[in-house]
Amino acid sequence: MSKKQPDLPLPAHPDVDSMLSRKFGREVANYFAGSPLNRLGFLRSDHVFLSRALRHPSTSFMLCKDLQPLVQSAENKKLAYVGYEDVKPVIGEDPYALGEKEMHEQYNSEKTVPQMIFLGIDERVKDGLDYQGKNRYIGAPYFAVDVTPRGSVKEACEKLIGKVEQGDVQFGKGRLMELEASDAAIYAEARQLLDWNARNPFCAQCGQPTMSVNGGFKRACPSTDLARKAAAPMSTTAAAPANPSERPPCATRTGVSNLSFPRTDPTVIMAVVNHAGDKILLGRQRRWPPYWYSTLAGFAEPAESIEEAVRREVYEEAGIFVGRVVIHSTQPWPYPANLMIGAVGQAVPEGETIDLGNDPELDDAKWFDFAEVRDALRVGTSGLGDAAGPEYKEGGLRLPPSTAIANQLITSVVNGFASVEAKM
Repeated sequence: MSKKQPDLPLPAHPDVDSMLSRKFGREVANYFAGSPLNRLGFLRSDHVFLSRALRHPSTSFMLCKDLQPLVQSAENKKLAYVGYEDVKPVIGEDPYALGEKEMHEQYNSEKTVPQMIFLGIDERVKDGLDYQGKNRYIGAPYFAVDVTPRGSVKEACEKLIGKVEQGDVQFGKGRLMELEASDAAIYAEARQLLDWNARNPFCAQCGQPTMSVNGGFKRACPSTDLARKAAAPMSTTAAAPANPSERPPCATRTGVSNLSFPRTDPTVIMAVVNHAGDKILLGRQRRWPPYWYSTLAGFAEPAESIEEAVRREVYEEAGIFVGRVVIHSTQPWPYPANLMIGAVGQAVPEGETIDLGNDPELDDAKWFDFAEVRDALRVGTSGLGDAAGPEYKEGGLRLPPSTAIANQLITSVVNGFASVEAKM
């Protein structure tokens, strides 16, 4: 059956009149964007703040198992949260009791430390944490905790999972594209950071284990590791090192710090119109359902502008030559770490012949009349694994759901974005 798509997030300051909004129209906010949280990135190294935020009564903890969050029910697509007392057996009394320098000195690579991410505070909660730093910050803190059972906390994680999975409250499955918009944005931040930390347990320079710092937004290579003290000496006659826990030198600890930061992969996704401005180019992959088409997309390459990436990808996949390119909107895509950069491009008059011979990625590509696309937007949108709407007739064009930036690009183009008569 077809699924009802959640409302999209509201754009920032939609009611504020400005020169830019009058000229370019209202900003488009895509699904997975529009978080209600102030991330307060400059406080991630402030362990006094993090320690207080951790234990405040207003604090919410999002639990993730295998990167899937705890949700309230299949019908009520909202995240489910727990409190500090629930997660304390897993994370310990206070992971931020020590300063970052002391954490480095007491680092032990053999000790399982559950990954935790400080997501930010919800400033709409006026009775939340009240913290005075360089400025005053008031709001309800949010953290994400990886409770995938492993290592020395396996039993504690299993107990917590058994406790929270009651009735309809379960860990989600799939891509959870039905979460309400604000929850989807919070989950996107949590998932991308948890995934990045899990993928980067070792230093890229020296190969030694790394540790999570700055509220989960950086990884560092400590100069010492208490696990090394327990290692057997290479020789009974060899002199003991002055500091048996000291690790080999690493370039990340000298000169300009080369800490490991989360990566985001820029990906272009584009609605391409023909030179006459009355058709849109859509393609399909072989694995997609019959009649299901979407906009073209691909990764931006090193030393390439977004506009160049759009032209290259469209030429490689469909043989179309694109002229002018404009940026439409962007969408975080936490599977695992993409930023979808939505663009609209227009083919040059002599470059509109489709040729799929360069790159085998697409099974088909076509120019579609705007009228056919408008009808498909009304009756034929759905997720890849879902049925189309009740008015859809077999054989008609099918398109991505409103939660996908592809849908927003297509909708914008066929409703006048690329028309010289369009009113911004």
